Amino acid sequence: MSTKTTHRTTDTSTLDIYLVGGAVRDKLLNRTAKDNDYLVVGATVEQMLLLGFNQVGKDFPVFLHPQSKQEYALARTERKQGQGYTGFACYAASDVTIEQDLLRRDLTINAMAMNKNGTIIDPYHGQKDLENRVLRHVSDAFIEDPLRVLRVARFAARYHNDGFTIAAETLALMTQISNSGELATLSAERVWQEMQRALSEGETNSAGKNIGNEQHPEIFFQVLHQCQALKALWPELDALWGVPNPPQWHPEICSGVHTMMVLQQAVLLTANNENKTAIRFAALCHDLGKGLTTSDQWPSHRGHEQSGLPLVEKISKQLKVPTYCKQLALKVCEHHLHCHKAFQLKASTLLRIFNQLDVWRKPKEFDDFIIACKSDFLGRLGFENKPYPQEQYLKDAMQAATKVNAKAFVEQGLQGIAIKEAMAKARLDAIKVVKQQYQID
Repeated sequence: MSTKTTHRTTDTSTLDIYLVGGAVRDKLLNRTAKDNDYLVVGATVEQMLLLGFNQVGKDFPVFLHPQSKQEYALARTERKQGQGYTGFACYAASDVTIEQDLLRRDLTINAMAMNKNGTIIDPYHGQKDLENRVLRHVSDAFIEDPLRVLRVARFAARYHNDGFTIAAETLALMTQISNSGELATLSAERVWQEMQRALSEGETNSAGKNIGNEQHPEIFFQVLHQCQALKALWPELDALWGVPNPPQWHPEICSGVHTMMVLQQAVLLTANNENKTAIRFAALCHDLGKGLTTSDQWPSHRGHEQSGLPLVEKISKQLKVPTYCKQLALKVCEHHLHCHKAFQLKASTLLRIFNQLDVWRKPKEFDDFIIACKSDFLGRLGFENKPYPQEQYLKDAMQAATKVNAKAFVEQGLQGIAIKEAMAKARLDAIKVVKQQYQID
């Protein structure tokens, strides 16, 4: 006798369900939504559980559909009762209306819903703000959640190419939050999560490949600087604005402006690089030491490479930055000028730098290092299309040096320190050959 397995499909016909938030926004912008979130109005926790939904929300009732695994949340209201973005009391009874639920959302373009028939519910004029390309808060309750400062900055970056700007009154509320001290209540993990998303997210196709350089993380940091949030979250980066550079090397003058230009060049050079977040973070960190230069030394910044290293360590520890991101940022901070001056360096100096960069064990990190340094060179007014022959020269020198291995010297009968010394000499000679090929004395 055979046993048939029946697969019960959850019947949601009795539920008043709406597609909400980003999925509606992106549909109206003709963009592919990353996730579909659904709102259920007029239902109870018990009703959802009886239908087979799995509850996953602790602070408010969120459920996973048993078949599709998509998120369904009960309509809710929130009341501020503590500090930070978690200090809310949630009310999710069946009498909460869809208008009440949408009122608690951050931006009008995220406060729209679509019913089963495709009708848009838009009580706070999100469609008008979409048409006018405006990021505007829904209500004054916006200031109750400090995380929204970072989220709005990230939306400004994501939709920069679509012409979106932040409404003046919304920017004013973001500044108010920044000056209130509430940003200090955000966890390091959450701040880094928002920064990492700003640094890495972009338009991708179904295969996950980047389909265009539409990423503008520099807008994210510019907005944070503008509303004084960067001063609270990363004061060492914020301090770069207003610090001048020598005009012959930096026609853009301002160190903050330069850093944003470097970040944008890093974006252009890392569209499909698996380590793009690390390279872009290094771009942000490379000149942090310039913020410590006293005004009487301006526009010179001697020693800023070394003075910036503790600042890279500090922000990496503060935000719990991934190890690879920190290590690359430290190397770029310390050696970016060496990279620019590669043709002027002695073979022995190049070998010393290769040792410090540990190119023998980390060749991929060396490639990422070169990209970050190249971004620094190109990230200057009028330098965007200049050649950077240092890139190929350093790669050729490194490749020649890495062909040297211990086997030949072991076969010669050398041991211990003698092998190390022989390898160092052979690597130095290999670099000298490359210098001769490039006709460098």
